[in-house]
Amino acid sequence: MKTNINLSIKKITFFLALCIVFAACKDKSKFEIGGTFTNAKPKSQVYLYSIDKNSETAIDSTVLSDKGSFKFSHSTEQVDFFKVKIDNSEYVLIAKNGDVIKLDADLSNESLEYTLSGAEDADKLEELNKNKNQYVAKLAQLEAQFQENVTKDPASRQAIINQMTPELIRVKQALVEYILKFAMENTSSLASFYAINSLSPGDYEQEMLAYADKIKSNFNHNQAVTDFLVRMAKLRSVQVGQPAPDFSMPTIDDKTIKLSSLKGKYVMIDFWASWCQPCRQENPNVVRVYNKYKNKNFTILGISLDKDPVAWKQAVQQDGLSWTHASELSDFDGPTVKAYQVQAIPASFIIDPEGKIIAKNLRAEELDSFLAKTLR
Repeated sequence: MKTNINLSIKKITFFLALCIVFAACKDKSKFEIGGTFTNAKPKSQVYLYSIDKNSETAIDSTVLSDKGSFKFSHSTEQVDFFKVKIDNSEYVLIAKNGDVIKLDADLSNESLEYTLSGAEDADKLEELNKNKNQYVAKLAQLEAQFQENVTKDPASRQAIINQMTPELIRVKQALVEYILKFAMENTSSLASFYAINSLSPGDYEQEMLAYADKIKSNFNHNQAVTDFLVRMAKLRSVQVGQPAPDFSMPTIDDKTIKLSSLKGKYVMIDFWASWCQPCRQENPNVVRVYNKYKNKNFTILGISLDKDPVAWKQAVQQDGLSWTHASELSDFDGPTVKAYQVQAIPASFIIDPEGKIIAKNLRAEELDSFLAKTLR
């Protein structure tokens, strides 16, 4: 009996040693991505792309096997984003050297849902995608229900909108809350960076700044994260309470305006463009507010992101915008637009007489209410 026990222990020890050897022999100089695509065209070409800032570069390709399987082996300098593309479908993933990732997808799925496993970041991205898709499916269901209800009773369209909008807003807000919670609770994973960047920077500035504080040294060698942190540092400089960056700019009548020349007044810097429909829709309200408060030490400086000076001047005239207008005629690439970290328009900053930012992105009644309290 004793001999058998000793033999069993030796066998266990031997197999454990084998496991350790095989684990040690795992190639950590590369990562592997493999899996299966169902409902794919036979012999389809599959591509692996690296993602660098806003560009993608094909770094490898293979042909789908008869069973729909594929496999890539590649190396990366640090944990980073990659994309697998086949036909008209594409799938984002995160990988680092040493990872062995499994990616499976049904190409007939219009929502491009896919599953990931085999590595920590892949598992986290799978968790994020799975939960996000539940909210997206609910939103799609509400949209389908809306279309069905309107088709049955077109005359009640507005009543149906009024009835279904609260639930639509609730689900959208729940989705945003989940994304923010996931991002803040998983800051050691690059999946959190993927999550936070699915939100609009203009709507979630404070949340993104808080996230940036938590990941400062987590991904030192990832260029996308570095760029994000630099952008957040610049964004922090134009938050409420900060001095407004000064600038000089050509005006609509070929003069030059300097922000500091308006010191002593309350100034609303209004970033807009003739081609921006939300801007044009907001303009009547801006006109109303300007006329209401222009004699209370308040003025507006309109900054257009137009490239076409003719379209810019026509829009100013058509919308009756009677305040000072200036432009670098450079779209989002103008130095002032970049200094103020304007990512979407309309965007606005209210500056007090000392040159400090006291409010941002107020519209309609919210803008009127703020000015009524401030300009007494």
